[in-house]
Amino acid sequence: MDKGGWPWSNPLATRTRNAGRTTMSGSVEVFELPIAVQPGDIDELGHVNNVVYLRWAQDAAAAHWRAAASPAAQASLVWVVVRHEIDYKHPARLGDRVVARTWVGAASRFRFERHTDIASAEDGRVLARVRSLWCPLDRRTRRPADVDSEVRSRFSTGTKVLKEQREPL
Repeated sequence: MDKGGWPWSNPLATRTRNAGRTTMSGSVEVFELPIAVQPGDIDELGHVNNVVYLRWAQDAAAAHWRAAASPAAQASLVWVVVRHEIDYKHPARLGDRVVARTWVGAASRFRFERHTDIASAEDGRVLARVRSLWCPLDRRTRRPADVDSEVRSRFSTGTKVLKEQREPL
């Protein structure tokens, strides 16, 4: 497991920008992770496989955590996904340049919402839209952990009841 609290790492350059969304601390940053579509991302239909979009959403979340969390928070917490919801809008293909744009949402005690748009780097068209719920774990015990006010204000827009939308398959 890498030092940033995630079981993977992504060395790509990243940047943040203010999205103008209001939060407990004033505004939400949109964190951007540039991505180049690789041959291994392509499925038998000739476009990026659906599972790859989830990997990109997780990579963007991990990179955002490493870039924005304090060293103390990174040393004490790890994050696990509780739920992913994804809407596929348009396909990406080999050679495309895309960008994962991620920002935080509401939180409850152990559920932190995160949104990610996977978009074309050329024209900004949204290719996939992801909503994920993450749970913080104590790095040592691997049990759900309460987070301090710094982490809560940096990685959530405030507290609300997070209802999981469950529909029959």
